[in-house]
Amino acid sequence: MDALRLPVRLKRPFCAALPKSRAVHLHRNGSTTLPFGETVRSVSTSTSELQTSIGTPLVPYRNEEGGYTLPREARVRIVPASPSYFTGRPNFTDHLLSLQDLLRRNELLPTVPPGQAPRTAWRTLTEYKEGVSEPVKSAGYTKILSILNRLNHINPSLMPSEVREVIETYKRKVSPFDNVPNPHALDSWGRGLGVGRRKTASARAWVVEGEGEVIVNGKSLSEMFGRIHDRESAVFALKATERLDRYNIWALVKGGGTTGQAEALTLAVAKALLIHEPGLKPALRRAGVITRDARKVERKKPGKLKARKMPAWVKR
Repeated sequence: MDALRLPVRLKRPFCAALPKSRAVHLHRNGSTTLPFGETVRSVSTSTSELQTSIGTPLVPYRNEEGGYTLPREARVRIVPASPSYFTGRPNFTDHLLSLQDLLRRNELLPTVPPGQAPRTAWRTLTEYKEGVSEPVKSAGYTKILSILNRLNHINPSLMPSEVREVIETYKRKVSPFDNVPNPHALDSWGRGLGVGRRKTASARAWVVEGEGEVIVNGKSLSEMFGRIHDRESAVFALKATERLDRYNIWALVKGGGTTGQAEALTLAVAKALLIHEPGLKPALRRAGVITRDARKVERKKPGKLKARKMPAWVKR
C-alpha cells in the first residue's frame, strides 16, 4: 500500500509566498528544504481513505507571482467549536460560563423578596449528569443552582425571555409543587370520612350531624373501651371544639391494643370533623389532635435487657 506523506508543523512561521530566486530542494528521505534553513518533514501513513481524497504529496508549488505556496490543507488549522474542548467537562463548563454571562447581563434588574420568588423544582444532579454525560461533581452543580436561583428572583414582569427559556431548560419535567391533595367532601349521605393510625392500630371514622351517638365496631363507646381515659381520647376532637352533642360517629378500628385504637380514633374523628367545618383547624391544631403520632415501641437490642436498659455492671 502506498504511503501518504503529510507535512508536520514548521519550527517557525514563514510567509506563504516565497521569493522567486529561492529554490526548493526535495530529498529522498521525504523532507523538503525551504529557504532560510527551514525544513518540512513528512509523516507516512497507510490510511487508504485519505489516499483516495489526496492523491499527491503536499509540497510547495509555484504560484502566479513566481513564489512558492503551501497547499491549503497544510495551512488550515482545525479549531474546536467550544473553548472548553480541552477541559475535562466541556459541556458543564459551557453551561456554567453561559449562565455566568447571562447573570452578568441581567444582574441589575429588580428582584422580588426571597419569600415571593416562584417555587421551582430544579433537576437533580443525577438527571443533569445523564443529560451532559459527564462526571459532574456536586460542588460544581451547586454553582449552577445558585446562579439559577438568583435569576429566578428577577421580577417576573421584567424578566427577559432568554432568562425564562434558560430557567425552563433546568426545571424538572414534573414539579412536585404542583401535586396537591384532592379536596375532601361529604358523600351523598352527608358523612365525612377520616382515617387515623397509632402504633399498630388503625381506625376509620364516619362523622355525620346528629345527637352525639358513638358506635365503634358495632358497640357503644363504653362497651368498646373499659378505661375512661380511652373513652375520652376517642371523642377528644369533639370535646375540644364543644361539638359532642352535634355529631354522630360510626367507626371501625383494628390492630393494636385499646390505647392505640382509641388514639387512632382520635385522629380519624378530627379529620372527618374538618370536612364538615374546615374553620376548626386552628382549634384542633392547638388541641394536638390532627397531628400523626409516629412513636412506636423501640426494639430490644442484643446485649441489653430491654431497648436501652443495660445489665448491672460488676467489677469482677
